[in-house]
Amino acid sequence: MNDKVFMKEKKSDNVLVSIIAVALITSISSSAFTYVIMDNKSNGSLNNTQSSSNVKYDIQQVDNPVVAIAEKCSPSIVGVTVKYVTQTMYGTLDDAGSEGSGIIYTADGYIITNYHVIASALNNSTATISVTLPNEKESISATIVGSDKVSDLALLKVDKTGLPAAELGKSTDTKVGELAVAIGNPLGQEFAGSVTVGYISAVNRKVTTDGRTFNLIQTDAAINSGNSGGALVNSKGQVIGINSIKVQETGVEGLGFALPIDDVKPIIEELLTNKKISRPYIGLAGFNLDSKLAEKNSLVAGVYVQKVSPNTPAQKAGIKNGDIITSIDGKAIETMETLNEIKNTKKVGDKVTLKIYRQKEYVDIEVTLEEDNSVE
Repeated sequence: MNDKVFMKEKKSDNVLVSIIAVALITSISSSAFTYVIMDNKSNGSLNNTQSSSNVKYDIQQVDNPVVAIAEKCSPSIVGVTVKYVTQTMYGTLDDAGSEGSGIIYTADGYIITNYHVIASALNNSTATISVTLPNEKESISATIVGSDKVSDLALLKVDKTGLPAAELGKSTDTKVGELAVAIGNPLGQEFAGSVTVGYISAVNRKVTTDGRTFNLIQTDAAINSGNSGGALVNSKGQVIGINSIKVQETGVEGLGFALPIDDVKPIIEELLTNKKISRPYIGLAGFNLDSKLAEKNSLVAGVYVQKVSPNTPAQKAGIKNGDIITSIDGKAIETMETLNEIKNTKKVGDKVTLKIYRQKEYVDIEVTLEEDNSVE
């Protein structure tokens, strides 16, 4: 990282300032600190009639926090590589794979990453997963302890102890405008341990992707393909998020997102204990019916039920194709995302009341939530 030199003097001599600035930049360009040139207060104010030889400068050394953050956190960020065999369109076999990042969770070899980083290895007998530690060329074989598609999280295990576990912070304490440092492997191991710097742009940002709504931290620190599963770190060197999503659209820059660590920890702990996440489900498919579309078709806004799966809580409760769900436990809904968001706050075995609009009448239907075994 190049040092920045800020000049401040008591005399308006631009030529002298430029010469000193160039000399100082040249002499300290390899330093790990930022140097700020300040005027010497001990001699009092100088007026414009004094000669340049009387202008004195003090150089004040200021630690660069990003250097300390990187030194503390980088040893806890690993590379995750998935390799598998795929069949080409010509019927031949070919090697394929993907790369991402991970965070050392415990010293005895548990590692956090994103579900989508290791998804191709699930239910694939040809797949292997390996982890590469910082500053090491040899990779270590890893196994999947558990994964959760809904939260986009996975927990891996390597047979190694004495690893430098990352320090986890509290994402609920994170404020907009704070320093944010992203550490990971953009584009794979070739750029392993890359550090990018920015700020917290927003907290509690709702982002919907693949039909799931995530509560995320937004940052302008550069996050690229391969950073997934890496760490978003605060100024104390504490992990406050798992880098997960980047908006990739023409003309869009500085829109990266991370899963808040306070949301991540209970998921990881459950994966560590139970190998999976027990989630409730209703068992229906539907589409969003907003107010305009509903009015156009003489209906009401809500979630239009397209299909009720057999032997599911929805079927057992009597929900039918063509029903419109307008609320769950008294909370009005117009989207499937909102329905799922509220449902996911419940536990297996809980009962919820759905208000249904059917044949121009409203009816309340009680549904007992069951465990969704279809979610990996």
